[in-house]
Amino acid sequence: MSNETVPKPHGRFKTFLIFGAPGSGKGTQGLVLGAIPRFYHCACGDVFRSLDTRTKLGQEFVKYSARGELVPDDLTVQLWNAQIWNKVESHMFKPDIDFLILDGIPRNVAQAILMEEYIEVLQVFHLSCPNREELHRRLRKRALKDNRIDDASEVVITRRLATYEQESKPILEYYPQEIVRDIDASQPPAKVLLDVLSVVTNLDGYKNHKSHW
Repeated sequence: MSNETVPKPHGRFKTFLIFGAPGSGKGTQGLVLGAIPRFYHCACGDVFRSLDTRTKLGQEFVKYSARGELVPDDLTVQLWNAQIWNKVESHMFKPDIDFLILDGIPRNVAQAILMEEYIEVLQVFHLSCPNREELHRRLRKRALKDNRIDDASEVVITRRLATYEQESKPILEYYPQEIVRDIDASQPPAKVLLDVLSVVTNLDGYKNHKSHW
């Protein structure tokens, strides 16, 4: 087995998952939380964008992406694990004192099962936005802002939301319900952040971890 795929000796990362449909604000909340000392944010998109295609794992990724195929769940988790350990070794993420904030991964129950080996999920924040038209509006706005005109298509947006419902949303049933917290994502971002932080700061896992700063 390649050194790239061997988990390094360390306890599981203490982790908060930011979870929700496309357009619910996962990335926004993850970035803001990641700017707070002792929190480190990792988005799934960042893993692929920073991928070194010269490595064995990188070449495996290219093999699938070049054919327009989905990257298998086990390879996705291996790529994520390698990226996280690069951040540990560069001292950007210090798992003995930092909490890990994840958004966009795990993307389905299969990935959640594979990642149990690496992360201890303290809380799942479900950014809930039942108003589908609001999600459509946000996704159209984001696509135009990022100059991704094709992504502003109603057909594309509807397909993305349907994929979330079918493949990703079952994750909420996988984790114990006592660690899943619904947050109203239709609120202003600052209010969403306040709701998230009010839960985080009252968790025993946070209080005990904080005592070791």
